[in-house]
Parts: sequence; structure tokens; C-alpha cells
Amino acid sequence: MAGARARSRATLIGFGAVLLWALLALFTVGSAPVPPFQLNAICFAIGGALGLIWIAATGGGLGFVRAVPWPVWALGVGGLFGYHALYFAALRLAPPAQAGLIAYLWPLLIVLFSGLLPGETLRRGHVLGAILAFAGAALIVARGAGAADPGALPGYALAFLCALTWSGYSVLSRRAGGVPTQAVALFCLAAAGLSLIVHLAVEDTVWPVAPIGWAAMAGLGAGPVGLAFYLWDIGVKRGDIQLLGTASYAAPLLSTLVLIAAGIAAPHPALIAAAILIAGGAALAARAARA
Repeated sequence: MAGARARSRATLIGFGAVLLWALLALFTVGSAPVPPFQLNAICFAIGGALGLIWIAATGGGLGFVRAVPWPVWALGVGGLFGYHALYFAALRLAPPAQAGLIAYLWPLLIVLFSGLLPGETLRRGHVLGAILAFAGAALIVARGAGAADPGALPGYALAFLCALTWSGYSVLSRRAGGVPTQAVALFCLAAAGLSLIVHLAVEDTVWPVAPIGWAAMAGLGAGPVGLAFYLWDIGVKRGDIQLLGTASYAAPLLSTLVLIAAGIAAPHPALIAAAILIAGGAALAARAARA
């Protein structure tokens, strides 16, 4: 019973990351005109610094660093940096709506890949719930998208690699369950360094032109590109990863609602259908998890 409660608590903590990612689009819009990799470097630096403060406050120290094997370093840094690098490149080479839809295959892939993990069983309810929730996400991301452009195929391919990267990072993190979540702070700092190198190589440095831009950039680093990674690490390592993967489809719905509330997007009937599909998919996955 205690183990089940701990698992449920970790799953709930992991869903906190999904709630923070719902603010990603709003803060990204507010941080304009900062270029992507510069923004990436700054946000990862903030997220890593917050992690170091957490480590210092808990008195844990950095002694665990010596016990982290190099494959876990490659997984952590590659997952955080690789996902964002591929995502930004995909949206530059392909229409954002379609590329975003392909990139948002990662929750579905998490549910499917998690069946390969030791001690996990992939049930029919997980698969049906993931597909149903994906249909809801598709209504939001693909609404208003134009006809497919063959010239955008490289961007679509990068978007699919993006989905593979984050789903692979999330599922393989389960195998690295013995590595403390504090290591995410160092992964963030390493990702910040890589992002800075890419920024200096391919971008011009541009800073926000108004206080709201600085606030949005700080919000990104503190939440969607900061705290969210620590919460997600706890969720995928100790929680119900299949339920968490399906529940992640709430992110595009919540993100859209946030943009509507901020006056950046207009309400649309598709939101109602999307909400039903996402809630139904999560309910199916939750029922399969309880089984």
C-alpha cells in the first residue's frame, strides 16, 4: 500500500511538469525577439542554477557526481539539449502546426515504449487511451494547418526525431532510477553550455526590448525549462510512466487555454472536442493502470 501511494505521489509530481509546460508557448511569445538558442542557453542556465540552490539547501552536496556513469550523462545532456535543438530546427524547416503535431508524438511513444521496461505491462487500455488523447492533441495543434509541402519533409523528419529523443530520454531515465534527480541540475548546465556554443556559431545576440520580455525569459528558466525537468525526472523514475505519458496530452490543451486567457489566441469549438478526447484517453489509461 505504501508503495502504491509513493507511486501515485510521484506520478502527480510528474504531472506538475506538464502543467508548467502549458506555460511554454505563452512565455516563449513574451520573450521575443530573443533567438532560440540564446533563449535556450539562458533558460537552461537558470534551471541549472535553481538546481544547485536546491542541492545546497538540502545539504546533499555534489558527491553523487562521481557515481553517475557516462551513459547517464550522455542521456541527460543529450535528451535535454537534443530535444530543443531538433524542435527549433524542425519549426524553422516546416510549417509549425504540422511539425508541432509530429513532435508531440512523444507522449504516445512513451506509453508504447514503456511496455518494454522491466516490471511494466502494456495493456490495451494504455494503447487506446494514448491514441484517443493523441487525436485530441491533433485537433489543437493541426487546426487551421494548410496543405502539406513536400519541401518541408526534412523538417518533418527532424520533428519525428524530436519525438523519439524526448520519449527515449523519458523511458531510459526509468532505467537510470538509481541516479538522483539532483543530477538534472548538471545536465541543465551542460545543455546551457552546448546551447551557448550553437548560439555564438549561428545566431546574433538579441535581448528583450521591454520588462515583460525579461520576465517571460526568467519565467521560462524557472518553470517550463527549469523546475519542470526535476518534476518530470521524479515522475518517470518513480511514478506510473504509462499514465504520465498519456496525461501529457493535456499540455497542448492547457497551453491553448492559457493563450486564450492571455488574449493571444481565440477560442474555437475544437477545444471542446479536444478536451473530451484528452480526458477520455487519460481515463482509459488510468483504468488500465489500476488494473
